[in-house]
Amino acid sequence: MSKPTILTALIATTFAFFVTIATASEPTIPATPVAKAPVPHCQVPCGIYGDQLRFEGMLEDTKTIAKAISQIGELATAAPSATGMNQAVRWVNNKESHAQNIQDVMGEYFFAQRIKSDHKDYTAQLATAHKVIVAAMKCKQDAAPATADALKAAIEDFYRAYEGKEPQSHEEGK
Repeated sequence: MSKPTILTALIATTFAFFVTIATASEPTIPATPVAKAPVPHCQVPCGIYGDQLRFEGMLEDTKTIAKAISQIGELATAAPSATGMNQAVRWVNNKESHAQNIQDVMGEYFFAQRIKSDHKDYTAQLATAHKVIVAAMKCKQDAAPATADALKAAIEDFYRAYEGKEPQSHEEGK
């Protein structure tokens, strides 16, 4: 036999040997019962998120935005200084961050996962949710206290449309 023929025969024999070993020694997998798939309400089936905490978090963000607007107003009327400018920038960044957080919660939690098209108040939920996102955007664009007030009102209107009842906060009993 020539060298290529011997090499081909050797490769074929080696391949056949490994196929025989692999198929002969395959372990059997015991049958396991199929678990019922969890029904997720969030992007993963974690079971830790709740609507009320999302609303309270957005209202807390709104309070932070209102405080930032107040501080920006005070710093704007004070004598200009490097420290004052630094603090103003920090408050603007803080205001932006909390407004963005509200937009993220609305988009990633409520729009993507919780507002259902088969709900009887679907249209009202969409309309009021959209108002929350727009009001948060206006808080980014302006430093007028009215923008924070409008954002709080929009969140409360969304709560009414979403929950079907008046908003209640854990702070009401304090």
